[in-house]
Amino acid sequence: MVLAAVTLVVAAVIVVVAWPAGSDGDSAGADAATSAGAPAADDLRRAVIDKRARNVILLVGDGMGDSEITIARNYTVGAAGRLALDTLPLTGSYTTYAVDRENRPVYVTDSAASATGWATGHKTYNGAISVTPDGRPQPTILELAAKAGYRTGSVTTAELTDATPAALAAHVTDRGCAGPGDMAACPTNDRANGGAGSIAEQTVHSGADVLLGGGRQRFDQVVRAGPYAGRTVADEARAGGYAVVTDAAGLAATSGGKVLGLFADGTLDLVWTGPRAAPYPANTEPVACSPAKRDERQPRLADLTARAIGLLESDKGFFLQVEGGSIDKQDHAANPCGQIGETIEFDRAVSVALDYARHHPDTLVVVTADHGHSSQIIEYPQTAEHHSPGAILTLRTVEGAPMVVHYATNLAGRSQDHTGTQVRIAAQGPQAYRVLGLTDQTDLFDTLAAALGVTPR
Repeated sequence: MVLAAVTLVVAAVIVVVAWPAGSDGDSAGADAATSAGAPAADDLRRAVIDKRARNVILLVGDGMGDSEITIARNYTVGAAGRLALDTLPLTGSYTTYAVDRENRPVYVTDSAASATGWATGHKTYNGAISVTPDGRPQPTILELAAKAGYRTGSVTTAELTDATPAALAAHVTDRGCAGPGDMAACPTNDRANGGAGSIAEQTVHSGADVLLGGGRQRFDQVVRAGPYAGRTVADEARAGGYAVVTDAAGLAATSGGKVLGLFADGTLDLVWTGPRAAPYPANTEPVACSPAKRDERQPRLADLTARAIGLLESDKGFFLQVEGGSIDKQDHAANPCGQIGETIEFDRAVSVALDYARHHPDTLVVVTADHGHSSQIIEYPQTAEHHSPGAILTLRTVEGAPMVVHYATNLAGRSQDHTGTQVRIAAQGPQAYRVLGLTDQTDLFDTLAAALGVTPR
């Protein structure tokens, strides 16, 4: 019944797309619809297919709420322009709240609890990684896909032990337990106490075939218990069959098998730089962002995504998660240029996934975020008589217009906060219709599981 209803809705949308706004339905109207990012009828038909997918690509912009998307769109392609992530044909919203240890709602989630939601289908408390509020590990979508014979991968601009990638590959009671030397908050998970180990240790035991991101410092830590005690986590990965690479050249030279790419000690370098937001009267004159100095040996996110897809392709198919991890980090830092640059970097990875799906229509592509964040667009100009008490930066967009980006969830100079808003989810391909309307991030687990045909919760 649900599928039938959705089919009717999509059929209605197809009619609208076929006859766009305009008094006579002429070609000018069609051109206007296309330029506004209206999906093609064939895209809509493919998006409502209720069947298994061969491949699933989940792309997560960390902290990428609607404000972050709009800021990046305005700055780079203009208010009427469209990013790649705007072009997926089916769009909805989902709620992101966490719970406390007594299962009461916590309205503002962190990345760990939110990622646990779509990774396992279960709500948990802020800071937990793929365990329920009472600490019980739950199987993740990556683990289920690997067990079912799919090749699996995780790509991020953050550390591979950071919350979003960690939730696919590990189960710990505190997200800070990243490496063997970081286990003070997770005594029951420590291998020295009979647990499964740190996030880094569990990640190399997860069954994932391709792991690409930052966080080399965690994998260089020494294992303290078990058969590899005294050696590093990276050594344990090599013993488990991973090729461990540390730069773009090394990644390009890989030919298959299992790959662990560690391209920075911490998070990968930013792509854009510019002034930080600050309280009025600073930053009232429009400025532009500029390229950041970065280590060119580090692959870009789009390149990591393309290489991961190439390494994961198989007769059975694959599951891949791609995270733009520093949208959130630069929002925390009230750094509009860094934030915009990382959103566009993520959007380039979305383009890679959509291009692959165009040639492989049995691929489900989902684009979403884990939570909202603090940046807003507010009125220009900010004046002595009318200005925000928060921190601002005025940017001149691609259209030559001024845009004031604003942060006020904490005092200027302190880390800005997440927000509790619902966020966008968009999809195309088999099972994509499931994202329509208002859902919850735990429902994304069911969408992924249905597409892959793995045992749901």
